[in-house]
Formats: sequence, structure tokens, C-alpha cells
Amino acid sequence: MGGSNKPELIKDGKRLDGRTPDMLRDIKIEVGVVKNAVGSAYIEWGNNKIIAGVYGPKEALPKHVQDPERAIIKCRYAMSPFSSLEEHGRSGPNRRSIEISKVTKEVFENVILLDRFPGAEIDLFVDVLQADGGTRAAGITAASVALAASGIPMTDIPYAVSVGKVGDMLILDLNKIEDNYSDADMPVAIGPRTGDIMLLQMDGNLSRDEIKKGMEMVKKSGEYISKLQKDALKLSYERILEKYK
Repeated sequence: MGGSNKPELIKDGKRLDGRTPDMLRDIKIEVGVVKNAVGSAYIEWGNNKIIAGVYGPKEALPKHVQDPERAIIKCRYAMSPFSSLEEHGRSGPNRRSIEISKVTKEVFENVILLDRFPGAEIDLFVDVLQADGGTRAAGITAASVALAASGIPMTDIPYAVSVGKVGDMLILDLNKIEDNYSDADMPVAIGPRTGDIMLLQMDGNLSRDEIKKGMEMVKKSGEYISKLQKDALKLSYERILEKYK
């Protein structure tokens, strides 16, 4: 973050892409994009394009990883080699993709009723086709929809979004250039039904008051994101019902 050749990210109250500080990028969600998955979703979030697919529950293999009391989640977040010009766009796992896979798995361990499937595994794949900052949050948001579409029982449908800081100003939903040059970046995932925080990470520094204000921005935008998730699921169910009329 930061740097001596730092661009002017906010001018006359507007960001480089024309958004106000508290404005989300355009978001579009589609359900059922992968036929062989039990649940899938595609999200366009600004210039991000991400597919999430769910497989299982099925017998956990190898057998030594099985938990006799609950299912385990295997999650893989990956960026396609053509998704970004930066180093983490190379194929194969790296430190960043392993870390995001881990935190994504932990989000869903909080909401999936894993005790319904002892000895089983649920596989979750998040593939980034095009990246422009915030792929962690967009991937979690898409994965929530894919899991809901799969029919795997959950207590909530989490959403995620980031809030950051440029100078003294907080900004919502950072794109890549803002992520690179902001003074702080805090991705957050929340379960809208309970308000529980399921992911909170931070690069840079925010004061206690800034964190509080940032969380308010996240929750306000989350009402809209959650509605988009539910609308996408509702549309997919309506399309299925149409086939049987």
C-alpha cells in the first residue's frame, strides 16, 4: 500500500471511477452457471468476474481426514493465469490463494450445518476469471449464493465487502488501484440474519472510530448486496418452476 508515486485517488469528492466514497461498484449475480455442480453462481462485481461451484456432500477422502461427527469443507480459491497482469495471476497455488481459500472456508464453517453430514466433505471452488480488486469479498458473496442454490442447509447467506481509507476519508468497495495505494483495506464478511462478523482482516491502520464507521458502511451496503443474492436465487427458482408448468 502507498508509495512515493501515489496517484490522487479522490478529487472533488469523487474517486477515479466516478464513485462517491460510500458507493459500491455495479454487481450482477447469476445462479446455475455450472451444470455439473450441485450449486453454482457467477458474479460480476465491477470488473471482477468470478465463478463459484459446490460439489457434495460426498464421502470425505482420504479416509483419515473424515470427521465422524461432522462434514469437512475443502475450499479452493484460484485466479486464472489470464485474470491479472500481476504475479499472483500465475497458475497454481501461492501464499495469497492459500490464505484466501482458508478464510473463505472458515466463513462457511460458521453457517453450514456440518453436523448433518458426518464423515462427508463439501467441496467449494472459487475461480477468478478477471480481477480488479476485492476478489476475496466478491468470491465469498458468490460462494454463498452457490451454496444456497445447492440446497446444503445453512443458517445464513453471508455477504462480503471491503472498506478502506484514503488520507482521512473512508471508502467502500476498493478497486485494484485503490487497494494498491490506499492507507488501509479491511475486507469484512457478515451474516445478515444475525449480524455476526465472519471475516475481518486489515492491511494498514484504522482507528477505533474509523473501524466503527467502516462497519456501518459495510452493513448499509450489505442490505443491498444481500438483496441481490436473494433476488438471484429467487429468479433461478422461478426459472426451474417455469420448466414444469
